[in-house]
Amino acid sequence: MELFSAQFLLFLCAAWTAYLVLGRVKPGLQWTALLAASLVFYVVAGGWRSLAFVVSASAVTWVAALALEKLEARSKEARAAVSDRAGKKAVRARFTARKRLVLAAALIICLGVLGYLKYWETVLSYLMPSATGLGLVLPLGISFFTFQVTGYVIDVYNGKEAAEPNLAKHLLFTAYFPQLIQGPINKHRTLAPQLTAPHSPDAHGMRRGAVRLALGIFKKFAIAIMLQKTVGEIFGTVDEAIPGSLVVVGLLAYNAQLYGDFSGGIDMVEGISELFGIEMDPNFRQPYFAVSLSDFWQRWHISLGAWMRDYVFYPLALIKPLQELGKRAGRRFGRHIGRTLGACIANVAVFLLVGLWHGAQAHYLVWGLYNGVIVALADLFAPLFDRMAGALSIDRASAPWRIVSIARTFIIVTVGRCFDCMDRVGDALICLRNTCTNLMPVPWDEALIALGFEKGLIPGRVLLCIAVIFVIDLLYERGIDVRERFLEFPPLTRFAVYLVLGFFVASSLNHVSEVGGGFMYANF
Repeated sequence: MELFSAQFLLFLCAAWTAYLVLGRVKPGLQWTALLAASLVFYVVAGGWRSLAFVVSASAVTWVAALALEKLEARSKEARAAVSDRAGKKAVRARFTARKRLVLAAALIICLGVLGYLKYWETVLSYLMPSATGLGLVLPLGISFFTFQVTGYVIDVYNGKEAAEPNLAKHLLFTAYFPQLIQGPINKHRTLAPQLTAPHSPDAHGMRRGAVRLALGIFKKFAIAIMLQKTVGEIFGTVDEAIPGSLVVVGLLAYNAQLYGDFSGGIDMVEGISELFGIEMDPNFRQPYFAVSLSDFWQRWHISLGAWMRDYVFYPLALIKPLQELGKRAGRRFGRHIGRTLGACIANVAVFLLVGLWHGAQAHYLVWGLYNGVIVALADLFAPLFDRMAGALSIDRASAPWRIVSIARTFIIVTVGRCFDCMDRVGDALICLRNTCTNLMPVPWDEALIALGFEKGLIPGRVLLCIAVIFVIDLLYERGIDVRERFLEFPPLTRFAVYLVLGFFVASSLNHVSEVGGGFMYANF
């Protein structure tokens, strides 16, 4: 059941109606309409097997969280009964060990299932190339809901979150249908209270949600779908003689396609969620206006970055061996190196994990290593860059330097995309080499005609749509709430805008039958 299908539209109308009716009749049970809708969506979109996985993950983490909370309560009682400090310390250590066992068991079960389903066939193909596949099928959204519930259990372990005593409510947090396809990875403290709180119809909030939904549909269809064939034709088969100019065209198209697909999909699901009065965690913040690679990753897939920061980066950067390494490096190379070395190593590890999250193939790992090393080097050499800027009298707060920084970051991101969009590292290296040694400028129209596009019509239309999204992101970057401003327009003006957006979406529908309409991140 795709988000843009008539089947989903009927489902959404039925779920929304049931939600509002139950909210009027039994406000305290309104959340059960969301739970029922989420389970129905999961069965229809992913099948009963997928539902079994999401229910199992919910049950495991629900039991683990309650056990952790109970152990903490018993630890406090036992410490209160002991008067001396050594005895209190021994009690704390004993219960902490038990809590760690519970946490480890929950993480091993949830992440172990994810790892087996997602990576075992790839690992097997490397170990035994002649072996036949096992036919493992990933349950819908397993990476997203696994990270979400494991983050919740870790927060309960650390005392940052209270355990949810109601299994059904915890299942709703895990299986809330707008987040299942491609996230975001929501925090329990921000999402769960909204899911179970009664909501009355809010006309303004629903209009804001509808605008966001429409914008997401526009990004997905008018940009991502329209560029999918172009990218596929350019990078589907890479040979040694591929012109560098064609590689540049393909990478620019892939940048736009990926942003339109992923951020468009997020806009769609967050807009749908806002129709129910529920705001999910943000996942994008104008990433192509980033001034550094580190800044880019604080704007792109924000919820995954936050998960990695909280549950991988901080624990890893604070482990004793890295702390000791930093102290030794500081004594030899200076205070800055000592302070940042551990964080740099942790950053590289985090980006390798992000690459692994995308897939176990070599090109994803190289992509992760590429990003991690650049972020780490930028941190290590920050004082040197500051001195160079001072020596050259560069005002790093000026608008011209900001534009240069944005362009530089875009190029760095685009080079990395080469390893993301191709299945083989060798193909990516050929493409990067040819952009430097075999540029061979190819006229835009000739390149697109060779790919089967009608001269002028489709490229101009797509470029216009990209320009529209660029202006919208620019306004957001300047602090302007575009949705709020749009809703202040006269109704006739808003209707005309919707008609124009509808035209661009409708003109892309024939491409859906050729390339399909699924979301790229649904595969992760």
